[in-house]
Amino acid sequence: MSNILTHTTKLKVQFHECDPLKIVWHGNYLRYFEQGREDFCNTHGISYLHAEKYGYSTPIVSSNCEHKKPLAYGDQFVVETSFENAAAAKMIFNYRIFKEDVLICTGKTVQVFLDQNNELSLTNPEFYQSWKSKMNL
Repeated sequence: MSNILTHTTKLKVQFHECDPLKIVWHGNYLRYFEQGREDFCNTHGISYLHAEKYGYSTPIVSSNCEHKKPLAYGDQFVVETSFENAAAAKMIFNYRIFKEDVLICTGKTVQVFLDQNNELSLTNPEFYQSWKSKMNL
């Protein structure tokens, strides 16, 4: 069975993230996912800067978010980010946002690797495969 890598990021809803209904505007949940993903990647040694160093960019090609309950101004919450291992040349992250023990939303993003010519990499770049091996994935 594969190793499951996760990371938890603690955040607090800021005033500018809320809509006129005084709840978090739906688009900000993708920003929370990004914060969780960046923290995950920095913690586990596979940041955007690593990809850039080796000549790759990692654009998101798919994202989804399922809302269960709203967050409001001042709420403290956590973003649980987990890495989903795949054989294909892509990075898949799953997200769960919790306020205390209440599930607020779930989501998923998929990123691919583009080389310096913006060509899609059909195989795992060497630096990424090396990272996966190091992580026992």
